[in-house]
Amino acid sequence: MVDIPSRTEFPRTIREIENTWIPMPDGTRLAARIWLPEDAEADPVPAILEYLPYRKRDGTVARDHLTHPYFAGHGYAGVRVDMRGTGDSEGVCLGEYLQQEQDDALAVIDWLAAQPWCSGKVGMIGISWGGFNGLQVAARQPEALGAVITLCSTDDRYADDIHFMGGAVLTDKLAWGATAFSIANTPPDPAIVGADRWRDMWLERLNGNGLWMLDWFRHQRRDSFYAHGSICEDYGSVKVPVYAVGGYADGYTNPIFRMMAHLTCPRKALIGPWAHKYPHFATPGPRIGFLQEALRWWDQHLKGIETGVMDEPMIRAWMQDPAAPDTAPEERPGRWVSERGWPSQRTSAHILHVTQKGLSGTPDSMPLVLRSPQTAGHGAQAWCMYGTGADGPLDQNVETGQMTVFETAALEEEIEILGFPEVEADVASDVAQANLAAVLSAVAPDGRATLITFGVLNLTHRESHSDPTPLPLGDPVAATVQLNVIGQRLPAGYRLRLALASTYWPIIWPSSRPAVLTLSNARLRLPRRPARRDEPPLPEFSAPEGAAPLRTERGTPARGHRTRSIDYATGVETYERFEDSGTVTHLHTGIEVHSISRETFSIHPEDPNSATGRCHSEMRYLRGDWQATLETRVSVTAEREGWAISATLVARDGDERVAERHWEETVPRDLV
Repeated sequence: MVDIPSRTEFPRTIREIENTWIPMPDGTRLAARIWLPEDAEADPVPAILEYLPYRKRDGTVARDHLTHPYFAGHGYAGVRVDMRGTGDSEGVCLGEYLQQEQDDALAVIDWLAAQPWCSGKVGMIGISWGGFNGLQVAARQPEALGAVITLCSTDDRYADDIHFMGGAVLTDKLAWGATAFSIANTPPDPAIVGADRWRDMWLERLNGNGLWMLDWFRHQRRDSFYAHGSICEDYGSVKVPVYAVGGYADGYTNPIFRMMAHLTCPRKALIGPWAHKYPHFATPGPRIGFLQEALRWWDQHLKGIETGVMDEPMIRAWMQDPAAPDTAPEERPGRWVSERGWPSQRTSAHILHVTQKGLSGTPDSMPLVLRSPQTAGHGAQAWCMYGTGADGPLDQNVETGQMTVFETAALEEEIEILGFPEVEADVASDVAQANLAAVLSAVAPDGRATLITFGVLNLTHRESHSDPTPLPLGDPVAATVQLNVIGQRLPAGYRLRLALASTYWPIIWPSSRPAVLTLSNARLRLPRRPARRDEPPLPEFSAPEGAAPLRTERGTPARGHRTRSIDYATGVETYERFEDSGTVTHLHTGIEVHSISRETFSIHPEDPNSATGRCHSEMRYLRGDWQATLETRVSVTAEREGWAISATLVARDGDERVAERHWEETVPRDLV
């Protein structure tokens, strides 16, 4: 957790309810931690709900300590609830974003609104999973819900989540699937649920929560599995005000702009340079006073106080300046710009043709042939950067010889882009299923190339994610690759680079057969925005701050690495991400926590069916004579006809093995 200035004095004195039970209609109880003004029963306040499976006791506890007491000190009840079957809550959790999850949230909101300390108004805030379910619950229209702040989330679970990018299968389907598998099977805390029942609750999870990832691989088209929980199915169902927040380094920025275009409720968007974190402690900076901004939103929509937040432009976005390649940037230079609505009335399409001589204002008739090794893409950033390690992109010159590169001449004048770049082409393939990846970079006068944005398209999904069609062998089809939304300034003297490939490893799983793609009439469409320095001034954000941080005691140090290695005997390339949290004791509970995770992806540059991913995780919880350990292993191999999936789970109470489970399944490929 990044250090930020902390506040200990607030307008209202805070009291904390370490744990309370919220009953569900079926008798299951969910565990909640609540911070609220000491005098809330005499002067009731709105409740701000964060509803997650990530263990309030020790998982999100550092973030919770910064956030919810801060809201409480300003006249709200900050409420952190563990979802059914996770953390200290009872029951089992059978997957992401299920109907049961939403039904429970409705019951939680009703319970909160009925408390004597609550004014009857409830807001929802959350990042990632909590951002998803805030939107999904808003679409259910509970009476007490008055507003939502959703961070790093999506309106479309197929188009923008850990499963697919342009219909191509993300390796995050395994990486996050393995992480979720581990989290879902961790034990409750005996100090909360009781020393006589924690183990029975844990066994219920270990035997019931399952391996969710199997469902994710079984569903490879945009079917009802992904339509459920996707508010894009009916944007009009969301009636309450929505504040959508994210950053360009995150994997979930595209939905923010779609929601600004399609929601009909009061709405605002805030997009910084940030990774997958709250903006008051996210990197790359600049960090902002996000909690103060959230209070403006809550005061406006839950208390009826006119704060001016709705008088400002709909979208506030960071326009990035050029920066040198950096896998772990602390800051990203730029400036704030704004848009009154979306699509922007300011941008216009700037077309650059992809030719044998580079990116040009003039087309040529020569076809372009892509024969990419399976290792093209090794210089990419993580699909979703977390800002906690070296997960940013390398200098894109490392892709020379891997991807096919096209550049402009040095720019004669500055340009700015804001929106979704696109690559359009007529594409012929020698195999029935193939992918097309596109990477846009800024090349500095010194020759270094910094990735700006990227996109991928499974060409069988060129017309539909729900009803893909095989490619006609050798016959060109029209295809458009949408790159991730970006705001970027390019000064005169810089060059713009487009790199194309039929693979993008280790971001996406490879096609089942190597592809040769022939492109004609290829062009890059840029959403160019007038470079304006005389725009109306925007209100300055406050400096970042939070409540008093979590008190901890560090044991062993944290460590980690992200590496690429080549076996010169076999030619196999291996990418590894390793993270060891070290041992940390949370002083308010006495729990010592320790986690280790290792993700390994390997491939031969000439064999797509050699692609294998392996994830290993160990999680340990220790206090006094109580010690619970969970070890998981999950692997996927991209065989020619199917996805070979295996998983193992071992749980221990001290030295005693209390559960061991195994999964083995091969899921047939479905045009992916």
